[in-house]
Amino acid sequence: MPSMSKNLKYLTAREVFARNLKKLRMARGLSQEALAEEAGLHRTYVGSIERGERNISIDNIERLANAFGLAPSKLLENENSR
Repeated sequence: MPSMSKNLKYLTAREVFARNLKKLRMARGLSQEALAEEAGLHRTYVGSIERGERNISIDNIERLANAFGLAPSKLLENENSR
């Protein structure tokens, strides 16, 4: 695990993905329902991913990335670790 200061919380890959997904969805003005439809997923599933409740499969990461026209790796980039 990387070294951390007392005030910084290490984010798991699931938390990073959830944060990035919600941030990108909102920036594009999409509802969870619209994103889910574009990705071929259920609306409640997208919501649970955004809350970090799901251990999402690589296939569904790819479906969501494709809905945004991005490489799957972009949804896992932690902007705070750069």
